[in-house]
Amino acid sequence: MTEVADERREEKIVEGCQVYARAIERAKQGERTISMDELTGVQALERKHPDLPMLPGHALRREFEYIRHGTLSWFINFDVVSGHVIESSWGPTRNERDALAHLQRLIASDPHAMKWHLMLDNLNIHQSEALVRWVAQQEGIAQEALGVKGKSGILHSMESRAAFLHDPTHQVVFY
Repeated sequence: MTEVADERREEKIVEGCQVYARAIERAKQGERTISMDELTGVQALERKHPDLPMLPGHALRREFEYIRHGTLSWFINFDVVSGHVIESSWGPTRNERDALAHLQRLIASDPHAMKWHLMLDNLNIHQSEALVRWVAQQEGIAQEALGVKGKSGILHSMESRAAFLHDPTHQVVFY
């Protein structure tokens, strides 16, 4: 498989490092810097038998058999300034609705934050139509101004949606 080179790779790396480097300074102004990622297909396992406790001369003993309870997908937020994981969420799916609901819970977790700087990867749900519509609503931008997904305006392409979400004038900025 041929890998496509990202012409802006170096620029994006520098920008990402600057977002992290300015996190403490921004926090003093009431702004939050969050690094978010997903863990998919995490097996929900339960041990079939309880551990046998440590006894003099014997280490803790754990039975190898387990019961499967399916898989879960996690959204994890790392607060860059505090070093804590905050407002993580999980469920059986990881789709556009799940990502939006997770981000809405994150933003609602600190109503006093003046601005949010969110570092995300390039997963398609991070440039979704639902996310663009939510940010536009937060910013007071009329929904009809967004255009039509795949045809016109901000919703035209993944690139145009990413550029809109990356706008530094928004209350929630995606990197």
